[in-house]
Amino acid sequence: MHETQEHHPTGFLSRVVFSRDHKVIAKQFLFLGLLFLGLGGSLALLIRWQLAFPGKAVPIVGAFLFKGTAGAISPEGYTMLFTMHGTIMIFFAITPMLVGAFGNYTIPLMIGARDMAFPLLNMFSFWMAAVSGAVLTASFFVDGGAATAGWTAYPPLSSPGPTPGLGQTMWALSLFLGGVSTLMGAINYVTTILMLRAPGMGLFQMPLTVWGMGLAAVLNAVFVPVIAAALLMLMLDRVAHTGYFVSGSQPGSAGDPLLYQHLFWIFGHPEVYILILPAWGIVSDLLAIFSRKPAFGYKATALSMTTIVVMSTVVYGHHMFTVGLSPTLGKAFMSLTMLISMPSSVLFLNWLGTIWRGSIRLEPPMLFALAVVFVFGMGGLTGLYLGAITTDIYLHDTAFVVGHFHYTLAASVLLGSLAAIYFWFPKMFGRMLSAELARVHFWFTFLPLNLVFFPMLVEGYGGMPRRLYEPTAYRFLAQFLPLNQLIGFSAVVLGLAQVVFAVNVVYSLARGQTAPANPWEATTLEWLTASPPPHENFQEIPVVHRGPHEHSLPGMTERDWLGQWEPKEPSTPSDPAPAPIPSPVAA
Repeated sequence: MHETQEHHPTGFLSRVVFSRDHKVIAKQFLFLGLLFLGLGGSLALLIRWQLAFPGKAVPIVGAFLFKGTAGAISPEGYTMLFTMHGTIMIFFAITPMLVGAFGNYTIPLMIGARDMAFPLLNMFSFWMAAVSGAVLTASFFVDGGAATAGWTAYPPLSSPGPTPGLGQTMWALSLFLGGVSTLMGAINYVTTILMLRAPGMGLFQMPLTVWGMGLAAVLNAVFVPVIAAALLMLMLDRVAHTGYFVSGSQPGSAGDPLLYQHLFWIFGHPEVYILILPAWGIVSDLLAIFSRKPAFGYKATALSMTTIVVMSTVVYGHHMFTVGLSPTLGKAFMSLTMLISMPSSVLFLNWLGTIWRGSIRLEPPMLFALAVVFVFGMGGLTGLYLGAITTDIYLHDTAFVVGHFHYTLAASVLLGSLAAIYFWFPKMFGRMLSAELARVHFWFTFLPLNLVFFPMLVEGYGGMPRRLYEPTAYRFLAQFLPLNQLIGFSAVVLGLAQVVFAVNVVYSLARGQTAPANPWEATTLEWLTASPPPHENFQEIPVVHRGPHEHSLPGMTERDWLGQWEPKEPSTPSDPAPAPIPSPVAA
């Protein structure tokens, strides 16, 4: 099952560019995601400029980006901005960073494997993602510009008439190629977890990070083909004029625009969990490690995530309460949506139980993990209003929805990704990030982030529609201009904080402190090996003797943790921890 490499690659192309090593591929996904995160974040700043200062020229870059409007953003340009911002952040920033990078990096190391089950397929997965990103980026430069139908691309807005030109077609093609990449990765992740676990590691000895990554891969394997089919039909409508999503009232067509919405959200709601499940798993592990306690309700957390995966397949209709669903069907989707909040609540309460009375170490990864607990709580609570038909009819397509899903996805997943970067950076690169710069980065990310997203909830409650070019054109919305300006200034501070992060990464890669093999005194298998790990991870495949969160056990005197690979409790000085493999960086 496992395609082992008979020798270590030595050439630059085989070692760095077309590597089959899961650790190198993880770094490729990480830098690809960070690149698109910068692009998507820049588009967000342009969106907030238009809402804070409607019709005014964008300073510094406006004359270059918006030549035809004297540096101001046109209505068509604004539509393109929010379309591409949403697309990039979900599919080209968060997905490569969290699923691609940390799924690839952590799964083999955490389960005691030498690599992924299919290393060649893994390499193809990254390069398909890179081609997908290149197609999307190229769409900015074609005649007519990039896609303008919103990140959901509902027909008829995404049909050839309302959105002519090549940009919208390239949008669909890029997401189709990205789906192929994701499907390759999902097959690899699931096979690796099921077939390559170290001896002694049952499902309930796996770290919760692996649970999150594996369950997300299951959803990808099941539902990515659904959105791929929708995108293929959309491309055929645009290129071959097939009419799948063209209303039957038009001559020569028997299609239905709502068919696309059904297909999109059958994938789209599980996509929320595809992105958040890895973050849930990472946060569950980090809270245990930095609270120096076993994860509270470990099995309940794993089973709650599994229950959410199953239930996520039957709740998508709450995105469509306003399209004319039958009341019976609407009530069924509402009831299922309320039910899925129950395992989510179990997960949240288990996090609080892990933190409670813990010996908390406020290292940078823990700060970001604690921030995820707060912002996910905000996102979950505000989601209940959108899951109920009566309140959703009023709040649907308002800024309240934008605030909700940015708390749930943008905030939770971004902060979870940053927690993962700060936690595994020493293992990936053999260098420690600066803790002082990390704390500056945290506070100037967490506080402005809430000043960006919470006011959106207020605006939506006040009736402000989303995707509106100039809200001040309406008298009842003019009162929100100061609030939009607050959001705009906070977004700038949030963006500048990421410059601190970039400086920290670049400086640490060049001159950072050499990382020990286990700087956090963690207990999972990746910390048994060197920092960074050797080519095939382990000199010998480890044997697992216990669960992943053995901290502060009774009778331990020399230290407060016990690795999964250790055969007995080192209760006396004569039983020291086994020495890890020396770090190549230190050597």
